[in-house]
Amino acid sequence: MAAAALMQVAISSCENDDLNIGQSLTNESDKLTVTTASYDVTTRTILADSVLSLAADCYFGRVRDPETGADVTSEFTTQFHILEEMYVSPEKDVIGKNAEGRAVADSCDLVLYLDSPSSQDDGLIAMKMRTSELATPLEEGQRYYSNFSPAKAGIIRQGGISKGSVFSYNNLGETDTERSSKSYIPAIRIALNQPYTAPDGKQYENYGTYIMRQYYDHPEYFRNSYLFTHNVCPGFYFQITDGLGFHSKVSNIGLRLFYRAQGDTSIVNGRLVLAGTREVLQTTHITNDENALKAMAAETQHTYLKTPAGLFTEVTLPVSDIKQGHDGDSLLSAKLTFQRLNYQSSDSRLLGLPSALLLVQKDSLKNYFENGSVPDNIKSYYTTATTTDNTYTFNNLSSLVTTLWQMRTQGMKSDPNWEANHPNWNKMVLVPITYTTTTSSTTPTSIHHDMSLTSTRLVGGPDNPNEPIRISIVYAKFR
Repeated sequence: MAAAALMQVAISSCENDDLNIGQSLTNESDKLTVTTASYDVTTRTILADSVLSLAADCYFGRVRDPETGADVTSEFTTQFHILEEMYVSPEKDVIGKNAEGRAVADSCDLVLYLDSPSSQDDGLIAMKMRTSELATPLEEGQRYYSNFSPAKAGIIRQGGISKGSVFSYNNLGETDTERSSKSYIPAIRIALNQPYTAPDGKQYENYGTYIMRQYYDHPEYFRNSYLFTHNVCPGFYFQITDGLGFHSKVSNIGLRLFYRAQGDTSIVNGRLVLAGTREVLQTTHITNDENALKAMAAETQHTYLKTPAGLFTEVTLPVSDIKQGHDGDSLLSAKLTFQRLNYQSSDSRLLGLPSALLLVQKDSLKNYFENGSVPDNIKSYYTTATTTDNTYTFNNLSSLVTTLWQMRTQGMKSDPNWEANHPNWNKMVLVPITYTTTTSSTTPTSIHHDMSLTSTRLVGGPDNPNEPIRISIVYAKFR
């Protein structure tokens, strides 16, 4: 209370005495006058529709959102990366051979390593999935959004691998000893040991044998990921076909084949592992209940942030009010805080909170992600959640306010109706994101839409019953 009182006195003093900062640092004729003000900010919820799905992480599963009672499904595709040091034993040394004397893989599988499940309580829920081979690869340079379905796009290979399987987060096919190991990582394993027919009609003992033969017969296909994807393996689509209650980040993906080979003095176990990584294309397909999202967006006493591909919050900045009567002033600071509203339910299945938000101009939202932009603290900003007081704070948006005002000023010079013709000129959007940084800096080097399960309500909305959202401004000018 004492701190709050002191803060109020400080603010009051600033407003009454014009915050005559800098008097001892400048000549009497060049005193710097600092004043403060605050202005109301309006917000509303908008539908995210689909988002660019070339995310840094893949998610897989289907859960029921406790807020809406609607199901959310995450599915994904992946290609596989070719490493420079990749090695397979010479065919003459491979012990497994068929009647023609060609090498045969002992086994082959796909493995999806799981991380950050939506709920550990649902670890034994049985889910059904289908693993499908793609007929053609996803192409670099094309934009794939979260509503892109390989099945609807017709790129699932007819007559190719299409394997149904059952899984759970706690894989009971493994022993308690295996699952209790410190190095254990939960995973979904899809065996590919059945006979395989290649696109050219040739028969192979299993998919691993097909990969090995291609390696021996066409080593040029393994020079890089592009050649491998376009000549050997276009990729796979992993789809939920039944079940409810499992959803997890897929931390790593591997295509593995195993064989035995004669070494110098003994038989050795050989394997080839190809990884689905960020170096190749991975896309996430999100299925949401659009009617449920529309109903939430229509609520007016707060706003929402919901992922994946769910709801954003639109923010209208009072730029004209901020600049009115302050043409000769500089903006020292423009601070904007969004307050979270606590959940009204104690359900343990409630979704987590968005950990980071991007504030970006509404009209440039789509291009921002397609161009791989990062926050520049001029037209786009990011912040992280402050859990101690349930807020998201942007500490200084002064460059943004100045830039938007200059844009409006220039536009009005050539078009008196510019503002009416550009209704989104002062509108921003709050977008949940994930980002990556370098080891030596906290500055984001890449930004992606958050594809995990998150949701939160914010103070605001057209009929906000709480304290208004206000942007706090500090002006400065010499007198």
